[in-house]
Amino acid sequence: MINFEEELKNFHPSVEVGKLEDTVYSLDLTDAADMLVGMMKETEEQQTTEAHYQ
Repeated sequence: MINFEEELKNFHPSVEVGKLEDTVYSLDLTDAADMLVGMMKETEEQQTTEAHYQ
């Protein structure tokens, strides 16, 4: 049977994973949800502008 307490004591995080984590967190990444929100705001602004000029 696996002794999880003993396994955790022997665990050492990988240096590469730590470096990768720092790189990923330092980037300003835009995901699909951010793009969708931006598109919705643009559409709403265009509709407001068009309604104002009619």
